[in-house]
Amino acid sequence: MVPGFDLESKYNRYNHCIHFLRTGEPVPATAQPDRTDPSADWWRHAAVYQIYPRSFADANRDGIGDIPGITSRVPYLASLGIDAVWLSPFYPSALADGGYDVDDYRDIDPRLGTLEDFDAMVAALHAVGIKVIADIVPNHTSDRHAWFREALASAPGSAARDRYIFRDGAGENGELPPNGWTSIFGGGAWERVSEADGTPGQWYFHLFAKEQPDLNWDNPEVHEDFLTTLRFWSDRGVDGFRVDVAHGLKKDMDAVHADLDTIHRAELFASGEHPLWDRDEVHSIYAEWRKVLNEYTPPRAAVAEAWVHADRRAKYASPEGLGQAFNFDLLKADFDAGQFREVITKNLGEAAATGASSTWVFSNHDVVRHATRYGLPKGSGWEGAGADGKDWLLNGGRPAEVDAALGLRRAKAATALMLALPGSAYLYQGEELGLQEVGRIPEEYRQDPTFFRNRGVDVGRDGCRVPLPWEAAPAAGSSFGFGSDGAHLPQPAWFKEYAVSVQDADPGSTLGFYRRALALRHELEGPERLEWLGSEDEDVLHFSRPVDRGQWHVVTNFGTAPTSLPEGEVLLATVEPEEGKLPADATAWVRTAL
Repeated sequence: MVPGFDLESKYNRYNHCIHFLRTGEPVPATAQPDRTDPSADWWRHAAVYQIYPRSFADANRDGIGDIPGITSRVPYLASLGIDAVWLSPFYPSALADGGYDVDDYRDIDPRLGTLEDFDAMVAALHAVGIKVIADIVPNHTSDRHAWFREALASAPGSAARDRYIFRDGAGENGELPPNGWTSIFGGGAWERVSEADGTPGQWYFHLFAKEQPDLNWDNPEVHEDFLTTLRFWSDRGVDGFRVDVAHGLKKDMDAVHADLDTIHRAELFASGEHPLWDRDEVHSIYAEWRKVLNEYTPPRAAVAEAWVHADRRAKYASPEGLGQAFNFDLLKADFDAGQFREVITKNLGEAAATGASSTWVFSNHDVVRHATRYGLPKGSGWEGAGADGKDWLLNGGRPAEVDAALGLRRAKAATALMLALPGSAYLYQGEELGLQEVGRIPEEYRQDPTFFRNRGVDVGRDGCRVPLPWEAAPAAGSSFGFGSDGAHLPQPAWFKEYAVSVQDADPGSTLGFYRRALALRHELEGPERLEWLGSEDEDVLHFSRPVDRGQWHVVTNFGTAPTSLPEGEVLLATVEPEEGKLPADATAWVRTAL
């Protein structure tokens, strides 16, 4: 057992959750888990677990994960020791983009459950001290949204069309798109419609799939409707929101851009004058949102998904705006001490200057899992510009090219370092199992529109969205306990080695490591600062943070030779130290007394 780790308290939240699910009543307040933080700034240091609902747990046996499935796994979530869950979209959707094509922002996809199911899930999570963050998608609706159907049935220039971005076409008869801008998912960003009389008509703009028409955020109706949506979910107990494509929304559709091939390149974001991304006026929207979020006690939290120039991230994270913004810099970095230190130093400096808190993430629903990225050979797409691992996928995603043991070892080392940093840690479902990316999915099973719209250029994101393995036993069926009637994305046979049931019984498993690390993270929580400490080896990072009557040292060895650890109590190590030395590709937490 790791010194300083109390196995009994590890399962405290699990037992509270069992009580709630059996009786329908929360545990009396005097017995609630003491790690619940009721303060308004709980989000500043939260460990947040992202759930992709369609791939988490299937309760109704239709092969698609659902809300009751999440509720059934609340004991598991409680045993992890997380502070919050972030739910990817659960709204009615045709799944043209994995649920990010929203038909109705104030309802539940009937394949996933009902509003009553959602309320029960929120109650179960709150009963064990876990907060709920909902994904909100303000840049676009689906083409099945009531507003868009009304727009198609209405005439050009109508109020219904003004909620979206409609334009007359170019060319003699309007047969050409208004300009040559391209979609993020490949192909043109304009789609022509047929008018009510059947004649070819106007074009609408879509930054993503054609089933995702962009909203016109110059229209006051759009503003008011989203304020209503924020209140709708906040009133149902949602504690915060993750804002999809937060740097979009405001656009200059009359801009003339000379180099259309670079319209989406990140380096163009720095000025605030890009026609599509990160325009200065977008922050007026989030000032409106903040007023609504502050109507609640405690105020509702929000975090921006904003792929912007690092110097402009702080605007999204300001107290007058969303309050926090994702930092993807570690996700994009090599497994390299120098790059990690540069990213950490810069982001903590930004947070200190603005009063925000940093966010840290290695995996999510859009990128190759980091246990796979870190196991790819140099040049295969996990380092540098290919940090998301897509180059490997495009080359066939062959499992033989992945050193799974090395990838997992490095992933655990990186995660242990991340969990020790000041700020919020965002975890993606399945990483606590050490899951590898599913690199080879037959075309007939693929769902991601990026695959179909961009063949040979983008293989899509389905490989990180394959449903979780809960059970390894054959009796669990073909979906490894995800459900009892298959899974909407095929699970490979090797998933059984990573199943929760296998790891639950093994304290040395990746799941056991995450549980220990998250429990210790709460125990060691202190001021949001760290001090870098010198090392003779440039491949070693060493920092300390203050704890009660001592220091918490964190050492990560990115090199190949063992490195010395400071004298003290080893609380956590991703690889067992040998004679006071930490092996390669490993992280240790050491507590020292003053």
